[in-house]
Amino acid sequence: MSLNVYNTLTNRKEDFVPTHPPKVGMYVCGITAYDSCHLGHARGAIVFDMIARYLRYLKYDVTIVKNYTDIDDKIIKKAGEEGISCSELSEKYIAEYDADMKNLGVAKADISPKATEHIDCMIRTIQKLFDNGLAYSTESGVYFSVRKFAGYGKLSGKNIEELESGSRVAVDESKQDPLDFALWKRAKPGEPVWPSPWGDGRPGWHIECSAMSSKYLGQPFDIHGGGRDLIFPHHENEIAQAEGAERQDFVKYWIHNGFININAEKMSKSLGNITTIRKILEIYDPETVRLFLLSSHYRSPIDYTEDGMNKTAASLKRFYETAERLYRIHPGKNVSDVPDGSDEALEIKELFEKFDANFEKSMNDDFNTAMAIGHVFEIVRGVNKYLDVIGERTTPFSGWIVLQLVHVQHVIGDVLGVFGSSSESYRKRAEVRTSAFSGITEDEIERLIVQRKDARAGKDFRRADEIRDELAAKNVEIKDLPGGITTWRFK
Repeated sequence: MSLNVYNTLTNRKEDFVPTHPPKVGMYVCGITAYDSCHLGHARGAIVFDMIARYLRYLKYDVTIVKNYTDIDDKIIKKAGEEGISCSELSEKYIAEYDADMKNLGVAKADISPKATEHIDCMIRTIQKLFDNGLAYSTESGVYFSVRKFAGYGKLSGKNIEELESGSRVAVDESKQDPLDFALWKRAKPGEPVWPSPWGDGRPGWHIECSAMSSKYLGQPFDIHGGGRDLIFPHHENEIAQAEGAERQDFVKYWIHNGFININAEKMSKSLGNITTIRKILEIYDPETVRLFLLSSHYRSPIDYTEDGMNKTAASLKRFYETAERLYRIHPGKNVSDVPDGSDEALEIKELFEKFDANFEKSMNDDFNTAMAIGHVFEIVRGVNKYLDVIGERTTPFSGWIVLQLVHVQHVIGDVLGVFGSSSESYRKRAEVRTSAFSGITEDEIERLIVQRKDARAGKDFRRADEIRDELAAKNVEIKDLPGGITTWRFK
């Protein structure tokens, strides 16, 4: 099965056929560097990191360009409030973003252009728009004439006649049409400015991505990515500028990731529910964050909740505990793929033998990471069922299973960035995070739970209650289940 991707431009899945195989050019809209990045930024970054990883798994030669917007109305406003220059502000938040991405395991882009370092190429693009009759100058700046570009609305599906002034486009009396958007903004007192044929000023937001993507990837290039919120007007305007300037197609495949809600509400500053990456990583392991975000299809909305994150953390822990349980009985060089008689052995052999095909089938269906991760947990269940049968006994077949699980870890670790650590590395990270968050390690929690169980068995209920209270003071909530089982989680 060949790779199929959902193309926002055509609203359907299409076979992925690069313009110049095996080379693939991909541009991803980066951050506007004026504040700390939130979970929405993390989702977009992880999604397109995953897509690039999988394309490389398929042996494509991928070049990723991801920009930094380091001049913008929001940057100017925030810098003024803090009494620093725009460059100081943007560099601060670019560095913070880079650190967040490193922590989340997101690889650096091959090219990371900053808007302020590419003013010349933006001016050249604007001049081409003038030459082609699509731009005009006013006292406030230079504008793109939307009605003169026949393809406007083809990405978003919006009818140009239905786009009313004031709905999503700011009114400016100097424009010829309220739908027209800024290509170049004339200088205002106290703002950073650059010289241009139309007077000192600065570029509009949309022109940055059109100019920089075409500069580094040519035109047309293969994939343009970003969040769904960028489809209109940003990406629609990018198409108008790039195709209006070059008189040829801009991008083959437009890929957009879905939104994130916080406890079923849209994430927004007005609701006060913005969850920054740094805040999340104070509580959860970066691998937990990646697994949570990739456990849903990239185009689907995600509801971020504490319960959902805790369940994901438990799933990740279950994977590594299963791996550790299996690796303890590694039989060395005595390895055979012949099952040792049980139904469980036959079942796990079939799961492993089908894994590569199932993984690629899932990923080739528009990067269905949720399904791919589901196949991993089928294997986890199968391994545990098999180990329950053989106990701690070493067999040549158990050695074969070890090698197969290592392969699964390599594949999923390389492409999705999860399950690729050693069990020991995961356990050490968990212990450090647990101790830092609550002042208690997982081993200490488990030890106290055993002590409480012994106290209850001896009818020392006062001591049992003291242990429960001690754990509660460390933000650990315990729950007694039927069969004498006690589970725990962080509050």
